[in-house]
Formats: sequence, structure tokens, C-alpha cells
Amino acid sequence: MNKGRYENQNIAVLGAGLSGNAAALLLRSEGAQVTVLDSAEEKKLLKSTLDNLRAHDVRVIWGAAADEHSAAYHMAILSPGIDPDSRLARNFFARGIEIISELELGWRSCEIPVIAVTGTNGKTTTTELLAEMLNACGQRTIACGNIGKPLSEVAREKQPFDVLTVEVSSFQLESIHTFHPSVSLWLNFAPDHLDRYRSVSDYRAAKLRIFENQTETDVAVVNAMEKLPAIRPRTVTFSAYVNQADFRLSQGAIVYHDEPVLRLADAKLRGLHNIENFMATLAAGVARGLSLREMVPPLCAYEPRPHRCEFVREVGGVGYINDSKATNLDAVDKALRAQDKPVILIAGGKNKGFSFDPLRSLVKEKVRSTILIGEMAESISRSWNGAVECEIANSLANAVERAHADARPGEVVLFSPGTSSFDMFKSYGDRGDQFRALVRALPQTDK
Repeated sequence: MNKGRYENQNIAVLGAGLSGNAAALLLRSEGAQVTVLDSAEEKKLLKSTLDNLRAHDVRVIWGAAADEHSAAYHMAILSPGIDPDSRLARNFFARGIEIISELELGWRSCEIPVIAVTGTNGKTTTTELLAEMLNACGQRTIACGNIGKPLSEVAREKQPFDVLTVEVSSFQLESIHTFHPSVSLWLNFAPDHLDRYRSVSDYRAAKLRIFENQTETDVAVVNAMEKLPAIRPRTVTFSAYVNQADFRLSQGAIVYHDEPVLRLADAKLRGLHNIENFMATLAAGVARGLSLREMVPPLCAYEPRPHRCEFVREVGGVGYINDSKATNLDAVDKALRAQDKPVILIAGGKNKGFSFDPLRSLVKEKVRSTILIGEMAESISRSWNGAVECEIANSLANAVERAHADARPGEVVLFSPGTSSFDMFKSYGDRGDQFRALVRALPQTDK
């Protein structure tokens, strides 16, 4: 093995998932002795991941032994899926061992400028949109970080990119030290992840760290509706709702300093939330020195991604929409506001520690009936009692069956859960795939 910056250092990686695996392999390539620890039992860890780690001489410790492990380490890498308040992480914090995030590790091994994208909703769409646009305009990049390849994997592969387009979550930003994007994007903020954070302010504070190491020569692209603390980078603002912004909406087009840039009718993405994603992407492109003229064609050609207000099919005059990516209330709010027909709403999932009360008035306005699933079904029913008819289904299949029986021609069945999937599914993707399959299996009958 070639000598590297971590030669002969003993380093722990907390978490044996995708990010932990990427961190471990990067550290090994840089000469470290690596131990991966995970509180889960071995049977719950991916065999292929464990085999790959062992093939690279990485020691793996799991279960209770991981939580109680007391060996000395130079440093520990915290995977985003490991709560800093978990027993595993507290064991390292209590011993004064330096702990950094996998994002920070990847950043320290990169010599390529970074564009970082955060926000409660729209991160993935904007990151992919921005990467496609940059590549189309001749700036070689990859969408990575919280989607696709972890930053540590990109750093290890050392491909000749001009810039990295990195989606960053609050979990990844919690333990940064020097992470320094030249361009940062703050799309929006809404309460979420209260199963991990003690308060909304703690969640917000974690996300705000995206600006922490930026300087006056950097750029922050921020939503004009957001009230942010004073930050050092130069700001470029956008909004589909107010006129006091650099990028704004006027007469069916995105305008920049009063110059029309992109006609909404020319784009395939729909909804005000996606218009703001376009604006943020254009602003980042301007920060990278691109012309407005060259950026517009790839943005207009961008195809909507699965599980994001994805139209599945029409059955008996009823449209079925898969919005499984909606894992918080703000996402459901945007999905409902995008509908211009009466809605049969399927919602619910894992209990993340928040109430669905804030959606009550919008649901009363937009939704004819709801079918609720998962751990939060009873809680949501209480929140919306008296505002809309609520039924509780014992499975997603049962929910789709009930929606099919209840929906009338000219209505929409919207699957927008509003919370995460892990009570019943492997991921939001698995949840959306199952919804899509159930809808496609419905008989095509007239009502």
C-alpha cells in the first residue's frame, strides 16, 4: 500500500453502511489501520459490504462488542446514519477522540472545488439538475455526497472533475471542521428529523454549518423567503413567491435582474418548488461563470425523477401520483398545492416525533378523504379529525385498494406519506416502487 496522509494511524469508522464503507476504503488507501464498528448484529449488515471490507484488511466489530469497544484511536469517522447521541458514538466522544463526519473526511482528501446543496426538500432534484447542467455546459462534475457515491469514494477514485456537486444533509454537517464549499445552496427549511434532534433549532443549527467555513470570496445561493443569520459569503437570492430576489418569477418565466431567462412552459418539471430548484441551479451556474443562455437547454430537458410527484397511470378517470419521497410535512404541503383536482390522500409512516397538525387547513381545502398507514396513522387521524374523512389501512396494498374503490373520475390519488418509510419498508424508494406496482396492477375499468 502506498504511503498516505494517514500512514500508520489507527482510525475507527462508526457505521458499516455505504458511507462507512467508503470512509474505510479511503483511509486504507491513505495508509491507515482501520476498524469499522456498528451496533447492529452481523446478520443485519450487508454481507457484500463486510466481505469487501475484510478483503481490504479492515477489521469489523459489530453488536454489543462495538458499543463497548475501548481501544485507542487517533480519530473516528462518524457515518451520517449513526446518531451522535448513540451509545456507540458517546463511547468515543467520552474518551476525547477526535470525531469527524464522513463528509469532512472526503473533503480533506479532495483538491477539487465543491458546490454543496442543502435544504429540507429539493436537495436531490437540485443536485442532479445542477450536475446535469454543469456537464452539459462543459464543466465535468458528479452528483455525489448524500446521493450516489459518498464524497469519500469520489475522493479515493481521483477522477479529473472540474467541480463536485455535493448534496449535504444535516446529519453529514453535524461533525464538519474544515468543509468549505466555494458555492453553497440553501433551498429551504422546514421542521424534520425530530426523532434525531431535540428541537427544530438544533436541526436548523446543523444545516447552517454549510456556511461555517465560507469566506467573502465564496457564494451562497439562498432562498429569499428564509431568515438566515449573518453569513460571510456573497449571497445570491431566489424566490418563486416574492419579487425581492435576484432570481424571481414574472409572467410565466424565471427572470434574473428583470431579464427573462427560462419560460416555465418549456420545462418538463412542474410546481413552484421545482421552479425554485431551477432558480437555485441557475444561480449556482452564474457563480461558476456560466452564461444564462447555455444553461437553459439542459434545464428544460431534465426529466422528472421517480417518487417525486411521479404520475403513475390513470385508472377509470382517476390519476395516481407517487410522491413517496415526501418524508416531511413541507413536502406534502408542496405536493398538495401542486394539485388542481380533488385529492384522495394516502399518508403515514414511521413516527419521527412531529405532529401533522400544521397541514390541517390545507388538507381541509384540497383533500376529499385520506387513507392512513404505518406508525403515525392514529396520530394523523387525530390531527385531522373534523377537517377530512380519515380511514386507517393495515397495509399499503389495502390503502391502494380502498383508494381505488373510493376515488371518482376527475380526482387524484396522491401517495405523499409525509414521514419516513422504515416502519414498513426498506426505503422511500422501496415504498414508492411498491405503490407503483400496486397501481399498475389495478384493473382498467370505467367508473
